[in-house]
Amino acid sequence: MQIAIPLYADMTALDAIGPYEALNRIPGTEITFVGEARGEIRTDTGRLGLIVDATLEELPRPDVLVVPGGIGSRRLAKDERWISWAREAHAHTTWTTSVCTGALLLGAAGVLQGRRATTHWSSVPVLEGYGATPVADERVVIDGNVITAAGVSAGIDMGLMLAAHLADEDAARAAQLMMEYAPEPPFEGGTLATTPQSALEKLPTMLVPLEEEFAREQSLTA
Repeated sequence: MQIAIPLYADMTALDAIGPYEALNRIPGTEITFVGEARGEIRTDTGRLGLIVDATLEELPRPDVLVVPGGIGSRRLAKDERWISWAREAHAHTTWTTSVCTGALLLGAAGVLQGRRATTHWSSVPVLEGYGATPVADERVVIDGNVITAAGVSAGIDMGLMLAAHLADEDAARAAQLMMEYAPEPPFEGGTLATTPQSALEKLPTMLVPLEEEFAREQSLTA
């Protein structure tokens, strides 16, 4: 079972690594990190590097596609090379999935047309523009052979659910145990509805540096 996980500049690391940790434990799976060119990419903070092992053209028809999100996904959703690859891959996959704003690439490729789908809470309204029915209150949404997950940590949930479909529930439960994944967050919150205003006010200090760096890089490559 060939699983392709795209890597690209300014992606969110856990969007890829979360599902990887769940799926890598399932017998018979082979995971390949694909991208525009072999070699290192830098994630959204610029501090962490991940390695692309195969180009998009070297793996055009994976059995499973897992598209991670991150601020760089905006570029992918406007890049015809990525869009064409995702569209071709989906035509042959058993499962096509995304985490967080990885859904934007699937939307641009036409994969979400007429489907229920979710993404990071900040981008849920954007899905309607791709012909999807946006879902804001579910961490993982399955519609046919397409699975979309909400922000970042939801990718672990998605990976385990996908593992159950690729193998069986016991295999997924075993993978969950190996990961010791039994979430008990130290703080109440994690959603817009449950996060206190005092915490919401700190969001700009986390988002603005990423937005500014992304805008700067876009201007340099324009």
